[in-house]
Amino acid sequence: MPRLTPSTAGKTARRAARTLAALKSVPVAPGAAVSAVAAAAAAEVATAEAVAPPPPPTSRYTTPPPPPPSTPAKPFKLQPIQPPPPPFEPRATFEVSTQIPRSYFLGHHTAALSRMRQVLSNVGLIIECRDFRVPVSSWNPLLEQSLAAGDNKRARIIVYTKRDLAPESFRDRGRNASSSSSSSSSSSSSSSSSSSPPRLHKQAAGEVIRYLKTFHSSTAHTSHADSILFLGTGQTHSQSLRPLLDAIKSIARKADSLTGLRAMVVGMPNAGKSTLLNRLRARGMNLGKVAKTGAQPGVTRKLGTPVRIIPGENDTDDSSYMGMGEGVFVVDTPGVFVPYVSNPEAMLKLCLVGCVKDGLVSSTTIADYLLYHLNLAGSFEYVERFGMPGPTNDVHVFLRAAARRTGKLKKNNKESLEGAADWVVQEWRKGALGRLLLDEVTPDSLVAALEAAKIPSLSMNQARKKEKEARKVRNENKRLGLGGGDGSLPTEAVRDAIFKSS
Repeated sequence: MPRLTPSTAGKTARRAARTLAALKSVPVAPGAAVSAVAAAAAAEVATAEAVAPPPPPTSRYTTPPPPPPSTPAKPFKLQPIQPPPPPFEPRATFEVSTQIPRSYFLGHHTAALSRMRQVLSNVGLIIECRDFRVPVSSWNPLLEQSLAAGDNKRARIIVYTKRDLAPESFRDRGRNASSSSSSSSSSSSSSSSSSSPPRLHKQAAGEVIRYLKTFHSSTAHTSHADSILFLGTGQTHSQSLRPLLDAIKSIARKADSLTGLRAMVVGMPNAGKSTLLNRLRARGMNLGKVAKTGAQPGVTRKLGTPVRIIPGENDTDDSSYMGMGEGVFVVDTPGVFVPYVSNPEAMLKLCLVGCVKDGLVSSTTIADYLLYHLNLAGSFEYVERFGMPGPTNDVHVFLRAAARRTGKLKKNNKESLEGAADWVVQEWRKGALGRLLLDEVTPDSLVAALEAAKIPSLSMNQARKKEKEARKVRNENKRLGLGGGDGSLPTEAVRDAIFKSS
């Protein structure tokens, strides 16, 4: 007999009960009633078998239920291919505000310059320090006019400091950029290197040194020097002191004075004068530092006492010190700034290298100028170091990334742009964020600087008045279509007279 489900069996029983109750109400014979009940029950069983589902399979494994009906698949649509981002293009020019301060000529600068003139009669050697990263902008004509002009008896040595903080060559800079940037920034580096950046970012250090040596070795101008040396910082600085000491000894022998040679180290603020004095003393006398040094300008505020850097002929048995007299003494002096910087971009350069105290010009502006030169030079170390997707011309994006990476944050987890800008500038000054040469050094630029140095130094008010008059003349000439006529380079005859061998 086929198996019935419980529900079917229940329905069949209820129908049989109803049929039996109906038959009881009709008087029939007992045999006929049983036959009728049997016939009704057989009919109900037949109906249940017709509607009952088939029995499950006899296998021990049950069949999984059929999957639910699936929705019709959506038609496939091709996604448009996104074009690659445009190649990075650095800014070709930097817009400098004419409202930035143009002077850092303080009161102790004037007092120090006056004191230098007073003791100049006892000085036989002037050692001038200049920053190699800004060899033209760190040239102070005021010192040249006050201390070295017109005196052929006084020797002069020009020392370009911080030589190792400038790039070796444009090729080395490009290699560093390609190795430190990601895939997106590497493509930007290749595009920026082909966008013809200014010449100063394509100059090798050897080319700059050759131009400077040729320029200062010429006797056709007042910027002549007996020796031109290039010193670095740290270990490189100490290793390159021997040529400087030999040059000083040679000048001391020529002086042949019983009291020895008196020298004075001068230069712009924070050009490395006190550091140079300490290292000369350590190398020549094996003694400790005597001059206080610091990262900010203005540490030395008055003339120091003479410090011996080379022993006298009676203090040693070495025959190489014969003719030195009592030895060589050097006087440390405060840095002297120019009274007025006519070019606002030159002022930004001096602020960037640290010749001006931090805070005089906005740190964000200085960081923006640094970013401009880093992009022009293809020096993208900051991209990987700050976790950026690629180089940028936006200084705020640059500083936000630097603040996030270095933890320069304010309340509510907001980036401190000023703190990040100060940190970025300090890192670059130490050579940890790329190395740049900010001045273009060519025969024309050096001769132009020489001609500009011949103009007497003006005060800030005098210079502003002169600039206002020159601006009126330029505007009037432009209105009449006559051309400016100012800012032209000296004649080629002057340039050829200086750079005969170049």
